[in-house]
This record gives sequence, structure tokens and C-alpha cells, in this order.
Amino acid sequence: MPSDLSPFALAEQQYASALRAELEKIQLSTRNVHIFLRAFKRERELEVWVRSKDTTAYRLFRTYPFSGYSGTLGPKRKEGDRQIPEGFYHINRFNPHSKFHLSLGLNYPNADDRRLGDPEQPGSDIFIHGGSQTVGCIPITDEKIRELYLLATYAYAAGQQKIPVHIFPFRLRDAGYIRLQKPAHHHDFWLGLLPLYAEFEQGRR
Repeated sequence: MPSDLSPFALAEQQYASALRAELEKIQLSTRNVHIFLRAFKRERELEVWVRSKDTTAYRLFRTYPFSGYSGTLGPKRKEGDRQIPEGFYHINRFNPHSKFHLSLGLNYPNADDRRLGDPEQPGSDIFIHGGSQTVGCIPITDEKIRELYLLATYAYAAGQQKIPVHIFPFRLRDAGYIRLQKPAHHHDFWLGLLPLYAEFEQGRR
């Protein structure tokens, strides 16, 4: 591809036609698509779910592997701890000029992060981005972020002002499974994530 194109122009050139065709196959379009993202740290996967803005049930559209990873299982609590956050977020900014090719910013820290994290420095600037380097973000390679970024711009233009992003330590299954996981001091926090995880698993809503 021509090197003088911007990352977003590359995304449009590489994926616009294919995304339009794929969405049409499932009775969606770039004008009515809404998306939902779920990330699983242990599995190192980012799921992309899609639906029409006029319906409620999502369907799985993509699963991107993480291209890099930092930290351990458990939520982010402090600037510099290298942790990928865990919890319920939304995309609150698009960065077409990111030093990591393209990036989608999350509203970290959310209210729970401020309450439970370091009161002075809970951390900031958590993104889904290109490349493979990370100290707490979710990288999925330059190629994959082009596709996801473009899809997210379609959803935003279709009226989805807050694209939800749920980040879990692993696939939660049930309370008994969670209590077997380590480190044990995160059990109460993880159990607090379970109801919304289970609700989506049951109804895809």
C-alpha cells in the first residue's frame, strides 16, 4: 500500500468494501451497525459483536488475538502497574494520529477504578491500539486495528455514542469456577463482574 496514506486512509482502502459486504450478508449496513467489545485477558482475545441499532441481540463478528500483553490477572489499580484494566468501560475517543498506528480510548478510570484504586494516581490513557507493545493497553496489530477502528467509526456515525467494552480476567463461567482461580484476593471483585457477564451470555444483550 502507498506509504503516504494516513493510517485511517489505509483502513478505508483496505477494509471499507469488505466490511460493507460482510455486514450486508447478515442484514446489516455501515449506516445501522452498533458494536460491543469483550476482552479476556487469560485467553488474550478481543471479541467484536454486532447488531442493528434497531434491535437488541448481538452476534459475534470477529475475534482478534492480543498481539501483546502486560501485567497479571486482576484489575488495574495504579499508574505504572502495567495492568490491563478489568471492568465495564466504553470507547470515549478516537485517535487517528496515535503513535500505535490507530487507537480507541477507554474511559478508564471509571467510578469503580477511582473508588478502589490509588486515590492520587489510578492510571489513565488505556487504549485498544495497533502494534504489539503495551504497558496496560490492548494491542491487536496495525492490520487488525485498521478494521476495528473503521467499524467503530461506522457505529459512532450510526448513533452509538458510547461503544461498550467489557474486560474480564478470563471467561467467568460461574461463581464456583471463579473461586478456584488465583489470586484469591480478587475473588470478590471478579464475582461482582459475573452478573453482567452471565446476562450477556444468556441473551446476547
